[in-house]
Amino acid sequence: MFLLHGWTATADLNWFTCYEELGKHFRVIAIDHRGHGRGIRTSQSFRLSDCADDVAALADQLGITTFIPVGYSMGGLIAQLMWKRHEHRVRGLVLAATSGHFITSRNERLVFTAMTALGGAARVIPKTTQDWISEKLYLSRKTMTWEPWALQQLAAHEWRHILEAGAALGNFDSRGWLPLVDVPTSVIITTVDEVVATSRQIKLASLIPHAHVYEIAGNHDAVFTRADEFVPLLISACLKVNSEAVIRAQSKQI
Repeated sequence: MFLLHGWTATADLNWFTCYEELGKHFRVIAIDHRGHGRGIRTSQSFRLSDCADDVAALADQLGITTFIPVGYSMGGLIAQLMWKRHEHRVRGLVLAATSGHFITSRNERLVFTAMTALGGAARVIPKTTQDWISEKLYLSRKTMTWEPWALQQLAAHEWRHILEAGAALGNFDSRGWLPLVDVPTSVIITTVDEVVATSRQIKLASLIPHAHVYEIAGNHDAVFTRADEFVPLLISACLKVNSEAVIRAQSKQI
């Protein structure tokens, strides 16, 4: 099982509340995506498809043939792309607090267009200036509420890639091919989400054939602010997908 984190987070920041319980049921691998935390650094622009390919490449290195991607927010987009680009390796999907698209209104498009411009500008901004901006954006405003280990995670981000990742979210739209998803899927909907509209999460679930839907009355950070409720829900969602995947595999062998 691969855990795929959200935008501006890292694997540990996103999933630290889940590791222990998930580990009781699955072999768990969590990856920092490009530009996030200890993720890959490259001169190329950030692309969600590259993040999906990174997961497949890591699975190759670890000798893992098939697996279940578990994606939160941006990680949910990467999980969807895992199925699209590496379908033969994906046994099932678990998607949480995520969507198949992020732009509907003109104002939303303007925001993501601005991120694209900022990401381009970051390529010519001196590294020392990038580091200063990163500190102002991520560290100074969180010092009073975040633990030191979490601040260290944030400090490791590559500022340019973070902005480019934000732009990539705005350009993503899987609604045209989600009805083709043919693996067991669970969707966890955060019903009072102020980041990814609940209506878009519901739309995602409705487009995936036979998706199992789980709901939690939490905001976008429910994975840790409501961990006592979210983690058991995540376990149930993962076990459901895994059990169906096992049954499908056994039926193919008969």
